[in-house]
Amino acid sequence: MEIDKAFGEVLKQKRVHNSISQEELAYLSNLDRTFISMLERGKRQPSLKTIFVLADALETLPSQLISEVEKKLKL
Repeated sequence: MEIDKAFGEVLKQKRVHNSISQEELAYLSNLDRTFISMLERGKRQPSLKTIFVLADALETLPSQLISEVEKKLKL
């Protein structure tokens, strides 16, 4: 699996677990909803700053997001 797809899956899982829509996540993170969608589909890659902003909006640690991506990639 590619890193961008793995990150997208983790992002979507966290968002769904928190019971928020892409639109809500976009609002909470001050990002565009279409960008959230592209991240979840593995069409875009987040910057380090974006990872921190998304983690904050999802009430998790950036390291937790990355750790879950590593698990998906079996690193």
